[in-house]
Amino acid sequence: MSNTSTPKRGAGAGAGAGTKARVMLVDDHPIVRQGLANLIDAESDLVVCAQVESADEAMRVLPDEKPDVVVVDISLGDRSGLELVKDIRARWPDMPMLVLSMHDELLYAERALRAGAKGYIMKQEATEKVMEGIRKVLDGELYVSERMAARLMDQAVNAKPAGTNPLTRLSDRELEVFTMIGHGLGTREIANKLILSIKTVEAHREHIKEKLNLRSGTELMRYAVQYTLQEAPGTKT
Repeated sequence: MSNTSTPKRGAGAGAGAGTKARVMLVDDHPIVRQGLANLIDAESDLVVCAQVESADEAMRVLPDEKPDVVVVDISLGDRSGLELVKDIRARWPDMPMLVLSMHDELLYAERALRAGAKGYIMKQEATEKVMEGIRKVLDGELYVSERMAARLMDQAVNAKPAGTNPLTRLSDRELEVFTMIGHGLGTREIANKLILSIKTVEAHREHIKEKLNLRSGTELMRYAVQYTLQEAPGTKT
């Protein structure tokens, strides 16, 4: 497999009759992953060629499995799915990717598209929407919800800011650190998880506080925990 492109064999890429598009799933929740695999395998034009639970495993497996499309969750055990999307785009720029996540699209969809994904869909959407999203990105099109599409169009036409949610001010890395804080991780744990120095994580914390107008580490912790509980109760980063 070339390091710069991936051959298009799937139905969405104009393959011949009987050829199924190969889908690779990256999600660290086994039950969710297997359930999605069963739904995809039931489709006449799609087949799951690989299921992996981490970003590092995805990068190892992808060259051998040669998927036509990669479906990525944002919250992975080893690192952010957004970082994985960036890594795949850097090595295989033509690889279609769809981010499938429980996280709010108003905060994450644009980030996913900027990272290199061709679509973003929330997990609570109906199965038909998920399959539609996979096929759209296979065809080289962008796929987001109608609400998100209208928002992006409004921003482009009227040059409006990203929105009133203050978290949109954070960089991808800052948002990742913020989310980990909300899940109760301390500075050293975050540094180890992201393979960063403690000093770098502390700098991110300070930038987050400045951007969110928070005065102390206690306020930051309270805000992060509240956001995490409201957005996705019971989930992990």
